[in-house]
Amino acid sequence: MEPERYLQELSKCVRCGTCKASCFTYDEDATESMGARGRLALLRGLATGILQPSSLLNDRIFSCTLCGACSGLCPLGVDINEVMYRGRNILKKTDRRRKYLRLFLSAFIRNPKLSFQLMKMGQNFMLPYLRKKNLLPLQFNLPERHLKENVQVVTVKKKRGRVAVFTGCTVNFLYPHLGEALINVLHGLGYEVILPAGEICCGVPLRTLGLEEEAKQLAKKNLDAFSRLHVEAILCLCPTCTHALKSDYPKMIGEGIEKVSDISTFFVDKLDSSQFSKLTLFPKPAGYHDPCHLKYGLGITKEPREILRILGIDLLDSREELCCGFAGMFCFSNRELSRNLLAKCADEYAHAEVLVTSCPGCILQLSKDIRNKPVLHLIEVIEEALIQ
Repeated sequence: MEPERYLQELSKCVRCGTCKASCFTYDEDATESMGARGRLALLRGLATGILQPSSLLNDRIFSCTLCGACSGLCPLGVDINEVMYRGRNILKKTDRRRKYLRLFLSAFIRNPKLSFQLMKMGQNFMLPYLRKKNLLPLQFNLPERHLKENVQVVTVKKKRGRVAVFTGCTVNFLYPHLGEALINVLHGLGYEVILPAGEICCGVPLRTLGLEEEAKQLAKKNLDAFSRLHVEAILCLCPTCTHALKSDYPKMIGEGIEKVSDISTFFVDKLDSSQFSKLTLFPKPAGYHDPCHLKYGLGITKEPREILRILGIDLLDSREELCCGFAGMFCFSNRELSRNLLAKCADEYAHAEVLVTSCPGCILQLSKDIRNKPVLHLIEVIEEALIQ
C-alpha cells in the first residue's frame, strides 16, 4: 500500500467499532488496542507523530491475526488488512521481538530445499523441542521428501482438461501427501496436472512480518511462472496462498493470477455421488472447520460442505465462528493468544468423531490439541471416496 493511500485509509475510520464484532483477538483480550479499531488508532497516531514506535505498540500491531473478518464489516470499506501490512512494514526496523523469526523465514525462503534438508538433519533435537513448546503436534514428523522432488507433470490418456497446482510451502515441505492426494483426484477425473518449477513462496509469511518489498519480489516471480500457463485453472490447497495470488497480488504488484481457485469451488460441480465408493471407514458425525482466509478472504463456505454432503457425510453445525489461532507466523510470536484460540476450537469440535478443514495450516494447528480423532484436509476425504 502506497503511503498516500495508507493515510487515506486511516483517515476513513470514524471509530464506530463495528470491526470489533468479529475480532478474535479482542474476544480474548477486551482492551481497545487489541481490536481492529484500536490498532487503526495506534497506526494513525504513529503516522501523525503523536506516537513513537515502542515494543508495546509493535506487539499490538503484530498481534492481529490478519484473518480479514473485520474488513468485511467496516461500513466505510477500510482495507484493514492492507493497513496492517503497511503498518508492520513501517515498524519492522524497531520490532526486535520478531527479529530472529524474520531472519529464519528469509533464509528458508531464499533456499527452501537446502533449509528442508538441514531441518531433516536436525529434526531429532529440533522437533522434540518444538513439540514440548506446543508449536508442533505431538505426532508430527518431517516427511521423507518434499512434493516437488519427484513430480512435475502428470499426464492422462483421455484428457478432460489441464490444470496447474500451486503447492504452497506447507504442502510442499510439511504435508506432501496432501499434494499427492490432489494429483490423484485430478488424475482420476481425467485432468493433466502441471507443477511449475518456477513456483516459490506466495509471500504472505514475509508480509505478516513487515517484509513488504521481499514479498513483492516473490509475487512477481510467481506471476511470471503461472501467468504464461495454458490451463483451465490453478488449484491450491492453502486458502492463504489462494487469497494472496488472487486478491493480494493486485494490491502489491498491480496484477493477480486470475485462474487460481480453491479446490472446493473447482470440484463442487464436477463431482456426484455416483462417482464415489461408500466411505465405510469414515466415522460420523463430522465437524468442518472454516479457515479464516477461505471464509473471510475468499467468501467460500458452502462449497466444502456441499462436497461433504455429496460424499454422504453428516456434518455437525458449528455454534460460533472460530479462528484456530494458527495465522502463519502469529502462532510463533503470539503463543498465548494462539493457544487460547485453539482451545476454543478443541471444545467446539469435541462431539465430532472426525474434523475436516480446507487448510494445511489449520491442520497443523488443530492437531496440537485435537489428538483423539483424525484432522483431515478436504482433499483427503475426496481421495478416499474416489480412489478406493
